[in-house]
Amino acid sequence: MRRRTVLLGGLAGAPALLPGRGWAQTSALPTIGYLSASNSTYTAPLSAAVRKGLAEQGFVEGRNVAIEYRTAEGRYDRLAALAKEFVDRKVSAIFAAGGTDPARAAKAATATIPIVFVSAADPVRAGVVASLNRPGGNVTGVSLIGSTLEAKRLEYLHRLAPGAGPIGALVNPKYPDVDLQISALQKGAELIKRPLRIVRASTAAEIDAAFAELVQQGAVALAIGQDPLFGDQRSRLAALANQHRLPAIFWQREFADAGGPRPASTSARSSRAPNPPTCPCCSRPGSSWSSTSRPRGRSVSRCRRKSSPPPTR
Repeated sequence: MRRRTVLLGGLAGAPALLPGRGWAQTSALPTIGYLSASNSTYTAPLSAAVRKGLAEQGFVEGRNVAIEYRTAEGRYDRLAALAKEFVDRKVSAIFAAGGTDPARAAKAATATIPIVFVSAADPVRAGVVASLNRPGGNVTGVSLIGSTLEAKRLEYLHRLAPGAGPIGALVNPKYPDVDLQISALQKGAELIKRPLRIVRASTAAEIDAAFAELVQQGAVALAIGQDPLFGDQRSRLAALANQHRLPAIFWQREFADAGGPRPASTSARSSRAPNPPTCPCCSRPGSSWSSTSRPRGRSVSRCRRKSSPPPTR
């Protein structure tokens, strides 16, 4: 499968985001703000990957760089205040994870502190950057533009649950790319000639009702749309899919790790799929979402390296 990861503006050029500003030559360590919309449990492997990427560039937490973590715990209305807190603390850079909302909150809070984000949505449509090749301003990062893969996920799901029965799709109406997501799902359903039943959930409390609606509509399998909320709720989604005996497809290997039934996402193998899907992010099977965060840790370090003294090793 063709690599779908879109690097914005060439992350190797990220030092240009802060011309003339170097690491603070004080007793305090330079600080990176880690801003996430997700809960702390979901964030843990991603932040670990970021720390590993930083370490590969010579920046070790607690030795020559400090990292402060702020998670909105799924409450997106908290992101603006958390981003402002980083600005008030004059952090050296902000890493925005867990969708485009953290990136938008950080961008709204500062036009000078460099921001590196990772998201599955289209950052141009979401208003995070001006364009893919010239993001502009103080923001750069990586987008998986995962909505373009929904049709392929339906194709794999069709192979997992052959027949003519309807396939269900769970989406979050508040996801920035939900219209593109739904359009891709509908086109995918047309290609495999299967009826599609779309249900919506924008809070954890709505997920149970969405599953009940799918069962009532006779869905025989489930495609779970990309969204940070569903990433946070992957254990609950896996349990519900198992409870209702629905073969399900997710976008992360972590769904399988949480007990998801017969996964065949673009980043997980399935014992029933004849040809296991390949991860679109890394062009290899079995890769996880956290693997996309490790290079972003290296990118954060580049935002400062050009004008900084050599890191202590």
